[in-house]
Amino acid sequence: MGALIVILVIAVVLLATNIRVVPQAYTYVVERLGAYQTTWSVGLHVKVPLIDKVAKKISLKEQVVDFPPQPVITKDNVTMQIDTVIFFQITDPKLYTYGVERPLSAIDYLSATTLRNIIGDLELDETLTSREIINTRMRAVLDEATDPWGIKINRVEVKNILPPKEIQSAMEKQMKAEREKREAILIAEGQKNSAILVAEGKKTSLILEAEAEKQSAILRAEAKKEASIREAEGEAEAIINIQKATAEGLKMIKDVGLNKEVLTLKSFESFERAANGQATKIIVPSDIQNLAGLATSLTEIAGKE
Repeated sequence: MGALIVILVIAVVLLATNIRVVPQAYTYVVERLGAYQTTWSVGLHVKVPLIDKVAKKISLKEQVVDFPPQPVITKDNVTMQIDTVIFFQITDPKLYTYGVERPLSAIDYLSATTLRNIIGDLELDETLTSREIINTRMRAVLDEATDPWGIKINRVEVKNILPPKEIQSAMEKQMKAEREKREAILIAEGQKNSAILVAEGKKTSLILEAEAEKQSAILRAEAKKEASIREAEGEAEAIINIQKATAEGLKMIKDVGLNKEVLTLKSFESFERAANGQATKIIVPSDIQNLAGLATSLTEIAGKE
């Protein structure tokens, strides 16, 4: 009875120690007697005691590896330091376990050689401005090379490109010269545009002044013309009125029936008014001698009445 209990206890202990729970985003590679047996996914698993063994626990999450800077030489013989960041994911646990020894070191060496090959075909200026090209070419090469290892290269990013210090100093001076050049060009263009605007403003002002003067001259000419027309119309109307008055006066004289005696009397009255004035010299018309006869006629007329 005691031996049976011991056997049961040993069996329970062996079962408990051989139960495995695979967590999310992980997978276990199991070997049996040193050979690949199976791959456990997420969940509860039991291995055969003393026969099965968990050879490798593998994470299926996307992983990031930042490799140290690598010395590379450009096409124009400039040595620079470039470091890269690689984003990869394990797609086949079996190939990852048995495909290559130390997969991360293999990726490191492969990325270094690939980077040297790519940069060797580029000059310094192209290297500094072609990060996207470098990233794309490295990802394509690394993804193809790591496929037999069960690794998928998702992205490759060039983190830093560090030229030699003398090259950096020359580049800074060149950038400073370019900025000063652009500044001088912008200032010159601003002055040019300002001068053009001033000239256009003066031209517009002169045109407006000329238009205003022209309009003023037209208005003055029209006013003068209107005044002349009105003056001419006034003179014509005055002449017409004078002619009408003269015609009416002649008609009245004709209607009244003036004779020689009346006209002589009117002349005498005018002479009398002239004699009563302040004049010191009076010119007597030659026909004034007829006044005596006219006076006699008037006396006779009065006596008869």
